[in-house]
Amino acid sequence: MSKTIDIEIYGQRYTIRGDAEEQYMRKLAAYVDEHMRGVAKGMKTATLSKLALLAAINISHQLFESQQRREQEEADVEHRVLCLMDTIDTLEEKAPASGFR
Repeated sequence: MSKTIDIEIYGQRYTIRGDAEEQYMRKLAAYVDEHMRGVAKGMKTATLSKLALLAAINISHQLFESQQRREQEEADVEHRVLCLMDTIDTLEEKAPASGFR
C-alpha cells in the first residue's frame, strides 16, 4: 500500500508517495540532501536545479562504480570456482583407484 510522507531536501519540503518504509524513504532523502550540500560546498553560486542535477550525476556515478565492482567480484568468484573444480578433477585423476568416490 502506498504511503505519503513529507521530506526535506536542501531546505525544500516535498511530499512523496511510495511503498517503502517511511524510515527508508527518509534515509534516501537524507542521502540526496547530503550530496546536494556536498556539491554546493564546491560552488560559489548555483541554482537548486543545478545542484540537484550534479548530485544526481554523482550518485549515478557511485551506483555505476558499485555495479562494476560487483560484476568484477562475481567474475573473480566464478574464476576461483572453475580453478577449484579443475584442481579437484586433477586430484581425482591422480588419486589411486580405491573404490571410494
